[in-house]
Amino acid sequence: MNDWVLGLVLALTAVAAVATVVMLVRDQSPPSDAYFALLGLLALVLLGQAVWGCVALAGTDRDVDGITFVAYLLTALLVLPVGAAMSLIERTRWGTTALLVTLLAVAACEARLNTLWSVGA
Repeated sequence: MNDWVLGLVLALTAVAAVATVVMLVRDQSPPSDAYFALLGLLALVLLGQAVWGCVALAGTDRDVDGITFVAYLLTALLVLPVGAAMSLIERTRWGTTALLVTLLAVAACEARLNTLWSVGA
């Protein structure tokens, strides 16, 4: 795993999570276009990470469970548009809360990806 990409994903996720908490406190629903632009940028970085991760997995001699690693890469990538769609469908505070849960899932996937790549567990 590339530590720069991991750091960028976690930083973008943290910024989006803080913005989501602010929206929840202010009871703003649905999120703004700027917020969805941030989620789009995060999705692009996750797409790049997925491609790079698959290429790195194919060329490594580390003891990494490939199926689990690719599953976490794809889950981190695909959970974001699902959460965004849920927030657009549910235009109340619960839709914004679904976005926060989605961002927490992305952060959890990233932590597990880092563990899988570093330790190979």
